[in-house]
Amino acid sequence: MDLKIISPKQLQQKIREEQQVLILDVRATEKYEKNHIQGGNIKSINIPKDFIFNLNEDFLKDLPKTQEIVVTCTTGNSAKKCAAILKEKQYDVTVLEGGITTWNTSDE
Repeated sequence: MDLKIISPKQLQQKIREEQQVLILDVRATEKYEKNHIQGGNIKSINIPKDFIFNLNEDFLKDLPKTQEIVVTCTTGNSAKKCAAILKEKQYDVTVLEGGITTWNTSDE
């Protein structure tokens, strides 16, 4: 299954252009609360990966199917797994290349 990938630079460009960006961070809540992607035109949602792996509909109902969702985790591996599950459920998903680790080290 082919997944769309976005680089940190491409995501930064979208944010600079003030496009509405929806980030789904699938890391544990503690990690999310310490550090996550945020900004004026960014909506950031934290749903830990286990809820997605278990297809917990209570959490998934908050995700729109009509907007691109940028999925991220620490390095990108869990994000890819979660994005594949969500894509099967007809969500428009894109994976942040390298996850939060790469985001934090990229030039802003």
